[in-house]
Amino acid sequence: MRRLLLVSCLAVGLLAVLPASGAIAVELPMRKAGLWEMKVVSGGTVPEMTMQQCTDATTDKDMSTAMAPMAKEICSKQDIQKTATGYVTDSVCGIGGITVKSRAEITGDFNSAYTVKTSSQSEGGLAGAARDSKSTIEAKWVGACKADQKPGDIIMPGGMKMNVKDMEKMKALIPKK
Repeated sequence: MRRLLLVSCLAVGLLAVLPASGAIAVELPMRKAGLWEMKVVSGGTVPEMTMQQCTDATTDKDMSTAMAPMAKEICSKQDIQKTATGYVTDSVCGIGGITVKSRAEITGDFNSAYTVKTSSQSEGGLAGAARDSKSTIEAKWVGACKADQKPGDIIMPGGMKMNVKDMEKMKALIPKK
């Protein structure tokens, strides 16, 4: 369960961190306001999961702003490039003695549907073994947020609800390098 929550947070975090750094010349567009469904498919032992996020332009911008300081602390590289089909990001980040090098290809649009295909290699951690992983996030806009949702709310598998505006509080839970 802990790994599932971590992967979920990383998936949501990926969306938040990518446009965050002031050093990045290219920024991703903001998503259309409303309810987004994100299916996360990872290879290996982590099962497929689907979560929903209620967002608006202010929340997407706030996510970028809130995550930028954390990304600057843990990432030595964050690059975004516009391509003919979308965007490509390259990053190198370190948490708790683990270094993760990632490349993400983002296609689609931020009004109806987009896909993020990520490949990463982690080094360090348990036994110092290198691990390769691939994951895909398929996001689609499903309409207006539900009456009991506010921008930033994420409904995780099993119905657990959290709000990305509370992610700053989670920063204290991340192990130092």
